[in-house]
Amino acid sequence: MSDSLSAEWGSLTSAEFQSNEKWWPNSLNLRILHQNHPDSTPFGPEYDYRKAFTGIDVDALTRDVDALMTDSQDWWPADWGHYGGFYIRMSWHAAGTYRVSDGRGGGGTGAQRYAPLNSWPDNGNLDKARRLLLPIKQKYGKQISWADLFVFAGNRALETMGFRTAGFAFGRADIWAPEDDIYWGPENEWLAVHDERYTGSFEDGNRVLDNPLAAVQMGLIYVNPEGPNGVPDALKSAQDIRETFGRMAMNDEETVALTVGGHTFGKMHGAVTPDHHGPEPEGASLADQGFGWANKHEKGLGEYTLTSGLEGAWTPTPTQWDNKYLETIFSHEWELVHSPAGAQQWQPTEVKPGFMVPPVAEGAPETPPTMSTADMAMITDPAYLEISKRFYENPDQLADAFAKAWFKLLHRDMGPANRYIGPQVPSEEFLWQDNVPAHEGPMIGDAEIAELKSTVLDSGLSGAQLIKAAWASASTYRRTDYRGGANGARIRLSPMSDWDVNVASGVNEVISKLEQIQADFNGKGGPQVSLADLIVLGGTAAVEAAAKAAGHDIEVPFEPGRTDATQENTDVDSFQWLEPKADGFRNYVQKMGAVPTEHLLIDKAFMLNLTAPQMTALIGGLRVLGANVGDEGYGEFTDRKGQLTNDFFVNLLDMRTKWAAVGEAEDVFEGRDRSSGDLKWKATRVDLVFGANSQLRALAEEFAAAGGEEDMIRHFVDGWFVVMHNDRFDLD
Repeated sequence: MSDSLSAEWGSLTSAEFQSNEKWWPNSLNLRILHQNHPDSTPFGPEYDYRKAFTGIDVDALTRDVDALMTDSQDWWPADWGHYGGFYIRMSWHAAGTYRVSDGRGGGGTGAQRYAPLNSWPDNGNLDKARRLLLPIKQKYGKQISWADLFVFAGNRALETMGFRTAGFAFGRADIWAPEDDIYWGPENEWLAVHDERYTGSFEDGNRVLDNPLAAVQMGLIYVNPEGPNGVPDALKSAQDIRETFGRMAMNDEETVALTVGGHTFGKMHGAVTPDHHGPEPEGASLADQGFGWANKHEKGLGEYTLTSGLEGAWTPTPTQWDNKYLETIFSHEWELVHSPAGAQQWQPTEVKPGFMVPPVAEGAPETPPTMSTADMAMITDPAYLEISKRFYENPDQLADAFAKAWFKLLHRDMGPANRYIGPQVPSEEFLWQDNVPAHEGPMIGDAEIAELKSTVLDSGLSGAQLIKAAWASASTYRRTDYRGGANGARIRLSPMSDWDVNVASGVNEVISKLEQIQADFNGKGGPQVSLADLIVLGGTAAVEAAAKAAGHDIEVPFEPGRTDATQENTDVDSFQWLEPKADGFRNYVQKMGAVPTEHLLIDKAFMLNLTAPQMTALIGGLRVLGANVGDEGYGEFTDRKGQLTNDFFVNLLDMRTKWAAVGEAEDVFEGRDRSSGDLKWKATRVDLVFGANSQLRALAEEFAAAGGEEDMIRHFVDGWFVVMHNDRFDLD
C-alpha cells in the first residue's frame, strides 16, 4: 500500500476499512437503537407526516396516479400501453417483505429505495417504476411519502384495470437510511442454492425455513418462480409457497387469491440472455445515477426487457380484471419449456383459440400464455387445487378473496385501524388488525387515579408483582408492525394467559386481584376504569412507591384511556408470534439458542422504541425491584430489594468482585469476593454485558457515579413511560 493511500484512509467511509465490525465481528452493536435519527430527515424535527398528509388533495393525487398508468414513456415503455402490472409488482414487492415472526419488512417505511432491497434480483427494474413516480412525488412533496406512494400506485393500478379494491389507508412515514435491524438471511450470494436458510430437506419430509426468515432465497420476496432452487417441481414448490406465505401471515385461500389475482395482470420478462445485464442500482456507476440492470440487447427495454428471466404473460387480457388466469390454466395441458433467458417455465402444448397473448408492443409477435412452476402449484397441490377450482367456478368469490387478501398484504404492518388515515379507508374492520374498542364515557381523572393507586398498593399485591404484570402486558409491543402492547388487556386472554413467561411470573394471580379491584371501583358508578388501564396504573404506582422508599419523590406519567378487548376480536393464531422467547429486561429466556441473550436484549429494546440509556436504566431498575421471571436472584445486586436505586450498577462495577462462568456454556456467572472467595452475586450474560461492552459500561459508570442515581431514575421513568404507552395510537 502506498503512503499516500494510507494517509487518506481517514476520508474513506467504506466499512471494509474503518468499521469496528471488521475487527470484532461478534461484538454487541447498539446502532439499531439509534437508527433513523431525527437529524437524518430533510424535513426537520417538527415535521409530522401524518399531519402533513392532511393538507393533500387525495382526489387530485388519485387522478395523477391513474393518469400515470397509461402515460407510456419512451425511456421505459409500458407493456400494452399500461403500467398496471408493473405497479402491482412494485407494491407487492414493497409490502411483501413483511414477515409475521418479527413484524419486520413490509411497505411501511419506503425502504425499497435503499440497499439491499433496491438491488435484490427479485426487484429488478423496479428502479424504473420509482422514477416514473418521481414527478408525482415532486408535485406533492412532503405531503405524500414514498412509502404510501409505492403501495398506493399498485392499488390504483388494480382500480384502473377494472378491479374493485377493499380501499386504502395512508399513514406510512418514510425512513432516510436502510434499516440495520433486519436480518435477511445467512447467504453471501444472490439466489444461493445451498439451502443455508433451511434445516431438513424435501426428501426427509422435514424441510423447515429458519426463523425469522420468510423468503426462500437471498434476494427473493417470496419463492423461486422456477421451483425450489430452480427445480421445476410444482408439488415441492407448493410446500415452499405454503410455508413462505404463512410466514407472511397468509393462509391457503389468501395465497391462492393473491397468486391468481396478481397474475391476472402484466407479464414476466426474460426476453434475452442474462449476459446482457449490467449491475444492479447499488453497484452501478456514478454516471448511471442509480439506474440498474442496464440491458445492452437491442433497445434494452419494451419487448427486450430482462427481469426475472421468465418470459410471457399469464393471460390473453393482461391489462384488465377478469377470470382469464383460471380459465387459461384450467383450459390447457402444460409442458416445461425454457425462456430466451434460459429460465424454466410452462406453456400450453397447444394454445386454444382466444388464448394467445397480444403483442406487448407494436411490431412484437403474439405469444402463448406462460405459467411459472409456482403457478402450476395452484393446480397441483390438492388444497390449492380445490380453492382454485372454487374460484374458477365462482369468480365473485375470487374477487372478494383477492380484495381482502390484497388489502391485508398492503396494510399488515400498519397496526390497528385507528392508525389508518385518508378518505379511502374502508369501514369494515378485520380480525388481523388487532383492534380494541373505542373508549366510551367519562375518563378517569386525577382523583380517580389517586384512589386507584392507593387501593392497588394496599391490596396485598407486592410492588414486584404489580411491576411484573404491567411489564408483561406492555412489553409485547413490536415497533415493526405496531402489534402487542397493554391496550386491550389481552394478557388475560388466550393465548397470552398461557404463555410460559406469564405463568412463571405469576401474572394470572395479579390479574385476578386487579379484576376484583376493577369490579369494586366500577360498581360505585362514575368514570369507569378498564383492566388495561389498571394493569399499567398498578405497575406505575409500584414504581413510584419503590422510588419513594429509596428517597426519591417522583411522579411517573400515566395516560388513561385504554380499553379491554374480547376473546372474539383476538386472533389467537396470529398472537402466538408475539410470545417472548427471551426478555432480558426480566432475565428470561425460554430456551438457550444460537443467538447470545445479550443480542436478544438489544432486539427487544429496539422493538420497544427504547434508547440505549433508557434500556440500561430499565435493566438496572427492574433488577433491584425484583422483576425477574423466577426467583434465582440473577442480577439482583442489592441488599435493598424493592427500592429503586442504582445498586445494580454500583455493585456490577465494584472491582472487589471477581466474576467467573458457571459451566462451559457461559450463560450464568458467579461473582465472588476477591479476598475471601465468598459468593456475593449471581448473574446472566445480560447482566454482565453492562460491564463488558464498552458503550454500555460507559452508561453504567455514569449511573453508578455521584448524582448518577437521579440520572438513572430519570431515564428509567422515561423508558417506563415509552413501554407503557407505545400502543397508545389514540394519543398521536
